[in-house]
Amino acid sequence: MKNLTLFLPFVLLAATSLAIADDGDLVINGCRIAPESHCPGADLRGANLANQDMGKMNLSGANLEGADLRHARLDLANLEKARLAGANLTRASLQQANLRLADLRDSRMVAVQGWGMFAQAAQFEGADLTAAYLEFSRLSGAKMHKVNLQAADLEMAWMSKADLKDADLRDANLQEAKISEANLENADLTGARKHYATFQATNMEGCKGCPSGWD
Repeated sequence: MKNLTLFLPFVLLAATSLAIADDGDLVINGCRIAPESHCPGADLRGANLANQDMGKMNLSGANLEGADLRHARLDLANLEKARLAGANLTRASLQQANLRLADLRDSRMVAVQGWGMFAQAAQFEGADLTAAYLEFSRLSGAKMHKVNLQAADLEMAWMSKADLKDADLRDANLQEAKISEANLENADLTGARKHYATFQATNMEGCKGCPSGWD
């Protein structure tokens, strides 16, 4: 079993097809990496996509586990049900991207630009979203156990029924955020800005810095 584990990365590498199209676009396993390209279900595991312009691409159901997407532009891209577990999206732009039901567990999304991002029911468990810009994002029903949202901007974000158990929201901007019927058990909101945020029917057991007076 040990030998098979060591051999697996080489198998995956050999199975990955890389090419450069005549117009200079990168092509990985038949998927053209370019704005508005259609690659639903594409196999892009571990791909180096740093700094690529992928705006409006259709990557619904694609496998991007462990991919390098640092500084990539994914504005208005369709990533619904895409697998991005362990991917590095540091400083990537995901403005108004569709990430509904996507798997982003243990991903690195430091300082990501996610204005108006649609990520309802997405999985973010263990993800690092430190200093992420998520104003007006849609995170209703998202699974966010132990997510790091320290200093993140979540102003006007919709987070109803989001599961934020053990989440780090220290110094986050939660002004006018909608966090009703959510789970903030053992979360840390120390120093967070909460002006006009709503917490109706939210579980705050063991929460640090949660507002009082909500039931």
